[in-house]
Amino acid sequence: MAYVFPGEGSLDYFPCRYGSSRVLFRGPKRDIERAYVAILGGTETYGKFVPLPFPDLIERELGLPVANLGCMNAGPDVFINEVAVTEIAAQASVTVVQLLGAQNLSNRYYAVHPRRNDRFLGATPLLRAIFPRVDFTEFNFTRHMLMSLQEASADRFEVVAEELRAAWVTRMKLLLSRLGRRVILLWVSDQTPTSPTRRVDLSRNPLLIDREMITAIRAPLAAYVQVVISHAALSQGVDGMAFAPMEAPAAAGLPGPAAHREVADLLMPAIHQLM
Repeated sequence: MAYVFPGEGSLDYFPCRYGSSRVLFRGPKRDIERAYVAILGGTETYGKFVPLPFPDLIERELGLPVANLGCMNAGPDVFINEVAVTEIAAQASVTVVQLLGAQNLSNRYYAVHPRRNDRFLGATPLLRAIFPRVDFTEFNFTRHMLMSLQEASADRFEVVAEELRAAWVTRMKLLLSRLGRRVILLWVSDQTPTSPTRRVDLSRNPLLIDREMITAIRAPLAAYVQVVISHAALSQGVDGMAFAPMEAPAAAGLPGPAAHREVADLLMPAIHQLM
């Protein structure tokens, strides 16, 4: 059953910083003075509402510290902008990089917050020219903005989507170039990557990422682990998750402990192979 708490902060995430980074990660802070594994990622890696997210499960089985460098709603920009974090990841025995959606990165059409990448900062004149009737002051978050653009004009939205895909590939190649050779790319979703297509489904996560994009950044640099969360894990809902009553809708939309167990089980052989 779910662990529901009456107040906010149902889990203590022991927020911590690594090196000179300004980003707060989930703790407790790991010892990175000896051999360790680093996992860069977003909400799934952070493990919101999950007492033991997959980085912790891997740490227990591996017997080495695993630094959880997951950020809520992150895109590639949060890691590219924090040199201290990429340096720590590059020095790890193995680095896992979760494939994040393409919506949360700055591009020719709009800017996002450098650390809270889901925050929409503003549209460029180029985007305003494509969507002259859209009031961009109404948006605080990238997904809401993109959904509104697609509703306004599916055809014009595809121009923006193509820019995001191209920017994502370029940004991911830059990120991976800083991480060395012992890298595992991690896909976590309830569906497999799609083939390249127009008419983006904005309900799919990670948003806008297709097989062609993964291939473009993968070879020959990194290993690849694809985790499609099973129906059995999804059907458990919020069982085993810890959250306050008002957080129940948010918890229902995130992977639970069973899903994190599946991610850990599929990642472990790939990590062992690179150790």
